[in-house]
Amino acid sequence: MGRALFISDIHLSANEAGISRLFFRFLENQAAGASSLYILGDLFDAWAGDDDLDDPFNSEVVCSLKKLADSGVALYIMHGNRDFLMGRRFFETSGATHLPDPCLISACGGKILLTHGDALCTSDTEYQAFRRTVRAEAWQSAFLAQPLAARKEVIAQLRRQSEQMKQEKAVAIMDVDPAAVNILLTENSSTRMIHGHTHKPGRHEFVVDANSCERWVLGDWHENGALCIACEKDEIGFVDAGE
Repeated sequence: MGRALFISDIHLSANEAGISRLFFRFLENQAAGASSLYILGDLFDAWAGDDDLDDPFNSEVVCSLKKLADSGVALYIMHGNRDFLMGRRFFETSGATHLPDPCLISACGGKILLTHGDALCTSDTEYQAFRRTVRAEAWQSAFLAQPLAARKEVIAQLRRQSEQMKQEKAVAIMDVDPAAVNILLTENSSTRMIHGHTHKPGRHEFVVDANSCERWVLGDWHENGALCIACEKDEIGFVDAGE
């Protein structure tokens, strides 16, 4: 395995031209020189369904991803809490492979557990209940049966409600639960994890069942700068995706 790059929480939208330019430049430069790129959720700020692929901005993003994949870079994308409605047509058109959440890969001389991170925020029981609802096949089928414009309005309303609820919740409730992290690592026989979602980039060291473990957290490109994680041979670390 050559150089692998990991990013998350880009939150692309037509309204954020600066972030979009930065992402396209990242694909053309750093990502083009890697062997693989892993996008761990929330590539888009919102995804209303694959019938929105015809939107000019969405089409530009997907074409850029396809160009990268066609160049020989292995492209993997995981659903996030903002874009979990990306379906078969999106993955076929973009040339990306869908990553299940969680997913165990071999890299940096060992196993790395990848996850978006929202399922680890178990203290936020209200969000976890919502997550179970919208990830159900029946809910998604009913939602996708609605007109695209209606879906976008529902998503906008949910985003407004979510932002309001964030103001009312303690910060700790919206962070990952250490016990959930430990359980997931143990279940997957791994000592290293990479995730996003919390927008709190950093590296955390801890011990699980006498094993030294580390948890790498990717940041949101809007709030924390364009960070990515690079892994090559047995070395891993943060790099500036905007270079």
